[in-house]
Parts: sequence; structure tokens; C-alpha cells
Amino acid sequence: MKTELFIITPPFTQLNTPYPASAYIKGFLNTKNISATQADLGIEVILKMFSKNGLTSLFATPVTKPLSANSKRILALKNEYLKTIDTVIHFLQGKNPTLALQICSSDFLPEASRFSQLEELDWAFGAMGTQDKAKHLATLYLEDLSDYIVECVDENFGFSRYAERLGRSANSFDELYTTLAQAPSYIDQLLISILKEHIEKVQPELFLISVPFPGNLYSAFRAAQWVKKHHPQIKISMGGGFPNTELRSLSDTRVFEFFDFITLDDGELPIELLIENISGRVPKEMQLYKRTFLLENGKVVYRNDSFRKDYKQADVGTPDYSGLLLDQYISVIEIVNPMHRMWSDGRWNKLTMAHGCYWGKCTFCDISLDYIKVYEPVQAKQIVDRIEELSIKTGQNGFHFVDEAAPPALMREVALEILRRKLAVTWWTNIRFEKSFTADLCLLLKASGCIAVSGGLEVASDRLLKLIEKGVTVEQVARVTRNFTEAGIMVHAYLMYGYPTQTIQETVDSLEMVRQLFEAGILQSGFWHQFAMTAHSPVGLYPEKFGVIKDSEIIGTFANNDINYTDRTGIDHNKFSFGLKKSLFNFMHGICFDYELQDWFDFKIPRTKIPKDFIEIALNEDQQFNTKPTAKVVWLGNNPEIDYFTKTKKGNSWEMTTLTFHDKKQTFTIQTNRNEGEWLSAILQKISIEREKVYTFADVKADFETGMENFELFWYSKPVNNLREFGLLVL
Repeated sequence: MKTELFIITPPFTQLNTPYPASAYIKGFLNTKNISATQADLGIEVILKMFSKNGLTSLFATPVTKPLSANSKRILALKNEYLKTIDTVIHFLQGKNPTLALQICSSDFLPEASRFSQLEELDWAFGAMGTQDKAKHLATLYLEDLSDYIVECVDENFGFSRYAERLGRSANSFDELYTTLAQAPSYIDQLLISILKEHIEKVQPELFLISVPFPGNLYSAFRAAQWVKKHHPQIKISMGGGFPNTELRSLSDTRVFEFFDFITLDDGELPIELLIENISGRVPKEMQLYKRTFLLENGKVVYRNDSFRKDYKQADVGTPDYSGLLLDQYISVIEIVNPMHRMWSDGRWNKLTMAHGCYWGKCTFCDISLDYIKVYEPVQAKQIVDRIEELSIKTGQNGFHFVDEAAPPALMREVALEILRRKLAVTWWTNIRFEKSFTADLCLLLKASGCIAVSGGLEVASDRLLKLIEKGVTVEQVARVTRNFTEAGIMVHAYLMYGYPTQTIQETVDSLEMVRQLFEAGILQSGFWHQFAMTAHSPVGLYPEKFGVIKDSEIIGTFANNDINYTDRTGIDHNKFSFGLKKSLFNFMHGICFDYELQDWFDFKIPRTKIPKDFIEIALNEDQQFNTKPTAKVVWLGNNPEIDYFTKTKKGNSWEMTTLTFHDKKQTFTIQTNRNEGEWLSAILQKISIEREKVYTFADVKADFETGMENFELFWYSKPVNNLREFGLLVL
């Protein structure tokens, strides 16, 4: 019996690219010759809503409360919105680029309150091209419509989340259950109409719903509710990031009025077992499950009775995006934060270099869960195989590696493999700011197509970094961010405040560190978030070690992850939020570095204890070449032209060589004596990026010393230093 599968991501995640979970599962099912259909209902609902027909219906929806002046204006301009919406969406899909000129003319789009931001953002448009400016204006236009929807139609709407409040800290299922008993909202009706078409077309036996975030949870239940009512024979399963972190102690039986199964952690094997069980091939008494909640005899049970091991990352297949509307995603530009802009502009293929985190020690992180704890890297050649396969299938060569923290050694091997295969790709990922990211490694990553990295600085305080077990110091972070920046790779830092036992002085000092990093030009983007204690982190598991007290030991019957707690310091960290974020906003724009830190807060703060030149001193420390014998030596450039000439001085003559190199930007030459020049020309061919064999520093030294002496004297000479600037790397 063939089992038909249907996999969805419910509204809403991103406008510009599909969330990859369904593509990962479909790619795995391909390796088992199991066919599956997938859909991103988030983008499908958005496209239906933000169309001429959708807005016509939206504006016709009765409003039962007094309207704000902004909503009155939008409603009065409804004909202008109806006239422009389809062309704007096409433009944001990349299908109508010439519209940019009209959008930028200032009399094409109707403007409401979001456009008031333009006065304070005029500085940005001088550096933005016409296409980018038009994308930003079109984004403001959509946000105006979003404001109208929230006020007049559905207060739960958001472009990247829906009814998120119902999914956050939902220890009890009561509120969500009550809401689901009410009549479907306007957006629910759109969701159901689209879901109905898919279900009738696919006619699945198994319906898989991926719930990555709290903002997808309500829609997941609403979709499951409709299928249960109208197609009760279809089995429904939930998986994804939300149940993996929030539903590990689930006991409320009402959840199973909507779902038959909820699976945890890696989904490949649990789903394969579900398929076997519902296909009828396995007698009921012999059915086994992997990390699966289900209802038995009126009670919620957790079945993990299969002894089969999870699939290795090498065996899960390449993500398969077929069936998703890849040419209909919408690129928007939010220009305040460079990394957030990258997140929302353009379509990215999602891949993973390694399962889990190679560090796995940060005390605020869910390191007790498999998605962090179980570290398993994928071989570089296989990663690049997947890059090539996805580039061909999707027509897109942009990749976002969604690792918890990409391993530096594996990043190096992936970069080398990309360069060997002469691939033109663009990629970015998450990292730890560790000392392995030398200047040369950053240059290699840039050459392979890396354009940005994001990493956790968390708290710019060495005491707290040690308590967090981050394994880095502020000075080290400064040098690493400098290496990336000088290589031309954008750096985004995740910043944290309110960590247990953090003092007001440490918060102020962290802000000063961040100010200096931006002033030095070695950090381009950042985001402050307040510490949240989670059940599966060391802080949540052992709060007494970190000076915090749980407000309650009661375990809810539904979601359990975020934990309310009391910090023994008694400090109200909330009051720092506005000042930290406002200062960061200005630092990202390269201004206000001369402001006193006190200027960002409307309450008294202590003076910083960080010297004004702390980061400058850290950056000025001597940087030595990496001369470990095991270091890899790689030449990224082309083979040189070699010419000979005779040099005469004070009656003495000796033969010299001129090596001429051409790179993408310029032509340059170096001169050496004949022996050294011929050796250098030969060794550059041996260590060329195109060669499979990799030479170590010890190998290069031994090769030199077969016919000459004083290798170190030559290696640190001016000619070699020149080559170091043009692609001679020691990794």
C-alpha cells in the first residue's frame, strides 16, 4: 500500500524564503523512495491576502470599533491600494524591476504612518540604489496595510508570526483550546480555503505539520482541526522546533483531539516509523515508535521503544524544495539592521554543515537537548555536493547555513572545496568568535563566497563570559571581528543583558565595549535581547548555581520551556532595554560615538570602568603568522609569469627573477634571486587551490630546504609578505 504524505509549514515564518524543515524531510523521504507533497501555507496566505481580490475582501470586512486616524486614512485610500497592490507584489517577487523608478518617484504608492520614518532615514538613501530604495518603500507600504489589518481585522496578524501570544509560555492549553473553539478568523478562513485545495488534491494518509516557532502554533492547530473535522481518516503529526523545546512534558489529552502524533527531535526515523505503522504493513501489537507522543487508553503516552538508531547526517539526503512556490516569495528591506535585512531580502537555500553544536557548553543554551547536544558534522565534499545539487534544482546560488555554530575547521574545508570546484556561490552562517578565525582563514572564507557571519558576543564582560562558559574573551572577539571585517565579511553580534548576577556596572561596561567595537569599525550589526531562562539550559536545570530562583516548580500540562524566575540581585533589567537598543541603532549608523553613556538612559547609571582605548589596545597586539608545522599553506592566485634579468652592483653580478601576477583587480610583481624565484613559482603551483593534495607549513619548509637554506628568512621577506596580501594563506 502506498502512503501519500502532505507536509506543511503553517502561517507565518518568512516572506522571502521557505522555512527548510519540510524540504529536509522531503529530501530524506526521497532516499526511501517515498513520495511526499509539501507546501508553505504562510506565503500562500500572504499572497492571497495581499492581492487585489484579497484587499477588496479585506476592506469590505465590517469594523465594529472606532478607527484611528491612520486606519481612516488607509481606508480612504483603498482604491489606491487596490490599484497598486498586484504590481507591488510582483516587484517584490523580482518580476517587475522597472517599477522601482515609479515607486521612487514619491507619487505612486499611497502613504500612511509608516512613511513618517523616512524623515529620520534619509541618510540611508544616499547609499542605496534605486532597487533597494524602492524595496524599502514597498515594505513600508505593506507595513501600513499590516497596521490596518491588526487594528481592524485581526489583532493577531504579523508578517512573520500569527497569534504568537498563544504559543508563548503556554503552560496550560486552556487559552489556545478556548480560542480554537471560536469561529475561524478572517486569516483562518484564508488558511482553510488554501488547505482545502491541497488536501483534496493530494488526498494524504499522513499529514505532517512543522511548527518551528510559537508564531506558527495556533495556525497548526487550526489546520489540524479542519482536517480532523472534514477528513477524519487522515492521520496528523506535529514536529519541529516548538514541540522539540516546549512539549517535552506534554500530558493534556485535549491536544490529541487535533493531532494523532507529536514527534520530538530529528524527524526522519520517527516519521519513517509512522509511515510503516499507518500503512498497515505492521500489526498494531508490533508497532514501534521513536520519540513520539500519542493517546493510548485515554492517556498521553510517550513511545520511544524502537531500538533503531537515528540516521547519520550523511544519509538524510539533500533538502528538496520542489513543490514550493520558489518564484513567488517576497523580498523586503528593513534597513535599520544589516543582518535583519539579509534575513529578509532575497531567497536563501538552507543547509547545515553539522548537526548540533561542537562547543555545547553555553549555560543559557538548551544544551541538554539533542538538536544541540548531538554533534555530527557532514563531510565537506558532501556539503558541496548538496550546494551544487540545490543550485541546479532551485536556480539559486545563495546559501544560509543554519548551524548552531559552524565549526571553523569544517568551514575551512568547505571553502577549499568550493574554490577547487570553481563554484560561484554566496553564503553566510552562525559562528563562535573563537581564535581559530585567523586573518588568513577569513580571507579564504571570503574568497569562497562567504559574505557575513553572526555570532554570540552575548555579554561583553569577561566575568560573565566565563560564567556563561562561552570560551572567549572580549579581546579575542575584537580581534576575530577585525579579521572578518578586514576580509570584507559583515559581522553581526548577538548581545545579551540581564544574565543572572549581572550588575548594573557590568551592563554599562558591556555597552561601552559594544560602543568601542562599532567605533573601531569591526562590528557592523548587532541586536540586544534580554536573557530568558529555559527549562533545558544549565541555568534552568540548576538555577541555584547561577543565583536565581524559579518562581514555580509546577510543570504545566502543555508547553514548558520559558521559566519565570527571580534574580537575587533584585535588579530590574527591563529598564535598560530602550537605552541599549537606541544606542545600538545609532552605533550601527556610525554616529553618536562621542555621546556619554548616560545620555542613552533617563535614569542614573554609573560611569563605565572600561578604558576608552580598551578595544584599540586589544587590536594593536602583535599578530604573528601562523607557523605551526601542521598549518595548511594554500595559494589562491594564478600561476605567475617569470622573467629573468641580471643585477649588477659594485662589479658583482647575479641572476634575478621577476614574477608577474594578475589578480581580479590589478597586476603586481615581486623580485627575488633566481633560485628562490624558480622555487617560489614551482611551490605556488604545488599549493594551488586547484590541487587536491594539501601542503603543510612543514612540507613547504622541507621542500625549500632540499636546495636552499634560511627558509624563515625568506618566508618573512618582503616578496613573500606581498604574496600574503594577494592570496598566499596559512590556515
